[in-house]
Amino acid sequence: QVQLVDSGGGLVQAGGSLRLSCAASGRTFSSYAMGWFRQALGKEREFVAAISRNGGRTYYANSVKGRFTISRDNAKNTVYLQIDSLKPGDTAIYYCAGKEIGYRWSTDYYTGTYDYDYWGQGTQVTVSS
Repeated sequence: QVQLVDSGGGLVQAGGSLRLSCAASGRTFSSYAMGWFRQALGKEREFVAAISRNGGRTYYANSVKGRFTISRDNAKNTVYLQIDSLKPGDTAIYYCAGKEIGYRWSTDYYTGTYDYDYWGQGTQVTVSS
């Protein structure tokens, strides 16, 4: 089992950048494929980015491709989401999520909310125009 704590959100102007962090408890963080999702007010939670357990593969929603970068540091039990060229439409609560993967050499990533077993509490990102 893992506990996830999201941080790094804030209020920024359009065109600015933020780096979100998701710190995981426990010793088996490297066994988890990780993802980031976001939920804007009045909308469903949507996929943003995903990374395989060893960090070898990443995947992005079309709406963020080229602006967002997901990465992980398994030594620090942390996954990051670098957000550049922020737009007002990026305003949302951002959540990290984790899915335990038993196969050590897995390069799979996951894009559905139903794929993940563990969730952070979320961090608010607000972009002003």
